[in-house]
Amino acid sequence: MKKINALLILLFFLAGSISAQTLSGSLMLGLPQGEFKDNIDKLGYGLQVQGTLSSPGIFTPFSIGVSAAYMVYGNESRQAPLSVYVPDVTVDVDRSYNLANFHLLALVSPLGGPIRPYVEGLVGGTYLFTTTEVKGTNNDEKFASSTNFDDFAFSYGFGGGILINLVPGLGIGPDIYLDLKARYLLGSESEYLTEGSVVINPANSSITYNAKKSTTDLLSIHIGVAAYF
Repeated sequence: MKKINALLILLFFLAGSISAQTLSGSLMLGLPQGEFKDNIDKLGYGLQVQGTLSSPGIFTPFSIGVSAAYMVYGNESRQAPLSVYVPDVTVDVDRSYNLANFHLLALVSPLGGPIRPYVEGLVGGTYLFTTTEVKGTNNDEKFASSTNFDDFAFSYGFGGGILINLVPGLGIGPDIYLDLKARYLLGSESEYLTEGSVVINPANSSITYNAKKSTTDLLSIHIGVAAYF
């Protein structure tokens, strides 16, 4: 998870370094759709960041940019002996079911002023992965981790939202907006794990991964902040 968070932060600042004229970040809730929902019937949560090369408005309503998001759609935790040779030391074992998506973005916002509706189109991909980490029961420092299963899906979709001005730039700084939006992404077929998919046999320490396979459509709801330079 720390690697993904670092990647999102890097993308955010990289977008700024390539002369981006808008930068935004949001908290998101993800609702799997269709076949994806049949296997994951619960809300996911995460973060999303994006940047565009120009500030859309009345005279230049169209802009392009990049978007990235990270979402957790499941968690499992248990306590276990450190090993068969050290059964008197107990550790926390935390498993996380995640996805990260990366998209090229086209955004249209034809209005200026304090309230700006917009629509967007996206094309890119989604990385689905499950990780397990081990840490001591008396602290939060992990000392071992592994990616148990991963796969990739192509994805594309559309979205729309509204920007509400919070802080006018007044020509000396960026305009700051409240950003409310929703996106619908159509994802290709992929294999992935869900809660309960990892089966451990204590008798011989073997592991079975009961992967699911389906399309990976996702509806996401966002609330965040956008800066227009």
